[in-house]
Amino acid sequence: MSNTKKDKWRLIPLLEAEGATQMAIDLWLLQQHRRGLQPSTLRFYTWSPAAISLGYHQRRWPDFWHQLTWQGKPIDLVRRPTGGRAVLHQGDLTYAVITSGIPGRRLDVYKTICQFLIEGWRSLGVELSYGKAGRGYIDRSSCFATATTADLVTASGQKSIGSAQLRQGKGILQHGSAILSTNPQLYARVFGEPAPEKVKLPIDLEGELLIQTIVDALVQTASRCFEIELVVEPLSSSEWQEIAAAPRTEPLK
Repeated sequence: MSNTKKDKWRLIPLLEAEGATQMAIDLWLLQQHRRGLQPSTLRFYTWSPAAISLGYHQRRWPDFWHQLTWQGKPIDLVRRPTGGRAVLHQGDLTYAVITSGIPGRRLDVYKTICQFLIEGWRSLGVELSYGKAGRGYIDRSSCFATATTADLVTASGQKSIGSAQLRQGKGILQHGSAILSTNPQLYARVFGEPAPEKVKLPIDLEGELLIQTIVDALVQTASRCFEIELVVEPLSSSEWQEIAAAPRTEPLK
């Protein structure tokens, strides 16, 4: 039996919040980690109200997105600190990994981090592999319209998890979204094309139970893949105050 001491990562419990807050948390964690004030961190979250997140460099989007509603509430437009195209966050689950010291080029880092997703979904009976699309994705408004080699697809080739990354110095923020119960009519209204197929588990679960089952599986595989000990630690009141005071991206108009 190995006596090697495992690195300790922080695990922030599943959190539901508005998009601007979720993006502020991810960016704050990255900046704190770079300064040595936060350990590597794993977290999962959902978006409320529904939102469309735009990649950091995405400068064009349809005007009608500003008038969209879902279940009686306006759909937020939020800019991510990471790249890529637009993502509809309604009925999805988002993960975020904040860490440093992963060797290799950007794609190598993607694949190192995504391994826990592949193994976690496999433990739930879903086989995922990497996409193959080239740079043609930049002509599509939806992140899920094409799958690059940094994205994960089902056996039929349908993109199921899209990820994006920000690197600052040695610090890395990678977050991504998995489609679970996104409304197909809403998706078609936003992007003008059919919704991607949902990631379907062999077991019949839905809602909060489905999300928690997936989170539990991914937490277990993250511990194994990264060879770490995950320590559950919610955001404290003082941390919430720091996040609230931190600079945020301007509202999209």
